[in-house]
Amino acid sequence: RRGEPGEREEAEPEHRRDYVRRFMEVLRNWVSTRDVEELFFEAQDHHAPYGWVLPIDEVAQNPQLEAREYWVDYPTGTTTVRGPGAPYRFSDTPWRLGSYGGVGADTAAVEQLAEVWCRRASPTPVRPGRQSAHDDDRPLVGLRILDFTHVLAGPFATRVLADLGADVVKVVSAVRTGPNAPDGAYYVTWNRNKRALALDMSHAESRAVCKRLAEAADVVIDNFSVGVLERWGIGYDAVNRGNPGVVYVQMSGMGDGGPWSGFVTYAPTIHALAGLTHLTSVPGRQDIGIGFSYNDHCAGLHGAFAILAALEARRHSGRGQRIDLAQFEVGVGLAGPSLLDYFANGRVAEPTGNKLPYDCAAPHGCYPCAGAKSEALVDERWVAIACMTDGQWQALRRVMGDPVWARSPELATAEGRANSADLEANVANWTRTLAAMAVMERCQAAGVPAGVVQTGADMGDTDPQLRRSGFLFPAEEPHPVLGQTYADRLPLHFEDTPCNVYRRARRVGEDNVAVLADWLGMTEEGVRQGEELGFFA
Repeated sequence: RRGEPGEREEAEPEHRRDYVRRFMEVLRNWVSTRDVEELFFEAQDHHAPYGWVLPIDEVAQNPQLEAREYWVDYPTGTTTVRGPGAPYRFSDTPWRLGSYGGVGADTAAVEQLAEVWCRRASPTPVRPGRQSAHDDDRPLVGLRILDFTHVLAGPFATRVLADLGADVVKVVSAVRTGPNAPDGAYYVTWNRNKRALALDMSHAESRAVCKRLAEAADVVIDNFSVGVLERWGIGYDAVNRGNPGVVYVQMSGMGDGGPWSGFVTYAPTIHALAGLTHLTSVPGRQDIGIGFSYNDHCAGLHGAFAILAALEARRHSGRGQRIDLAQFEVGVGLAGPSLLDYFANGRVAEPTGNKLPYDCAAPHGCYPCAGAKSEALVDERWVAIACMTDGQWQALRRVMGDPVWARSPELATAEGRANSADLEANVANWTRTLAAMAVMERCQAAGVPAGVVQTGADMGDTDPQLRRSGFLFPAEEPHPVLGQTYADRLPLHFEDTPCNVYRRARRVGEDNVAVLADWLGMTEEGVRQGEELGFFA
């Protein structure tokens, strides 16, 4: 709706949904008139994050992957099979494929390595003598991370490290909008346990301070387009001279180098380009795919792992290094089995819905259950059942009361069940008579893998396992703008160094004084002067 003069305009939720539906209809009609390849490259020329839904054979021939020499030849018997490589490049300790001699062939070598590791392992801190920004004993206390990341993949990587105790300084700006708006729920979710520093990088003075921060950091991480930090004078080469131990992580969409290096991406466009949208659709459709930013989460975990690997290498060499992480290559790696199948056998994987593409297992799918009734409606509920063995199928038969149809000789084997025309419908007829939770509990009690297809409300309000573990909880400190917020716990439990600190995301510049004092020894007066001049804003 349009408000009175000076009043913030805000569409009602239903009107907003109508607008989105109409917009998507117009967009679909327009796109349907365009050639997909031409539209994709034209959009990228305009820095629009479009993604081409590619099948596996076209992913295997992608020019960006070829230019970056992504593919690896894996030895198998007397030949090799091409497949995905690592999604990150270490400048000082490059990834390489070790030899594989078959089951048990490397036992003696591994035992020897284990002895060496045990002798050289030492409990020294990241930098001896450094004072932690927080008085706790989490595993990464004392580690300093200068964080330029935005949206989800990068912030998720640094959130994991912040939960583990690292002092993550988030460089933020009040001009950020959308998912990067500092007072938005999205930003608040992915930037807990970090400190917020405001820097206006349009000022030479701000860039000079930022370089000093980088020279004091253990890790500098960004997921801008390639070259942004270099243009600010704080790229790896410039900082490494004064801080040879620094680890630099560049989490760009396509990686540094290659014909697609400058392309703009988000997780859904990477899903499309990496073959994931195609593979996770259903037969006859190419417009479904993964419904959330799955690759962002995977890239974030890869980023956190790469940082820890580089820090471990530094512990022995004393040197930092640069890490080039391509989020596109993370996504391609997730399609590994289909790519190996293509390179080895020439088979192009097709969408299979809930059926497994490389295993014979049935019943294996999602089945409708009795709905949760109210005066106004009946909510549709579903349960997933995955019988991976004949024994699990026999157990499911007993749970269902061993109906006559289940005794058919053709259902005695996984192949027969997979090819049965009636199995799925018959299982669905049984599940419809029960609530989803009842189906899951009966199946699990009998050793049959089954799970309710849960909604957000289920996980937040009724899931007994999450309630018991306290995985979801109200944040202790209300946010100054959003008020009470909720969070998920780090799903790692350390016995000796528990990670149970969850501080709210900080507002722009909220930690200017503390950060610049801790890292650079600046006085509060000096920081306030910089704020007045707009350097720290």
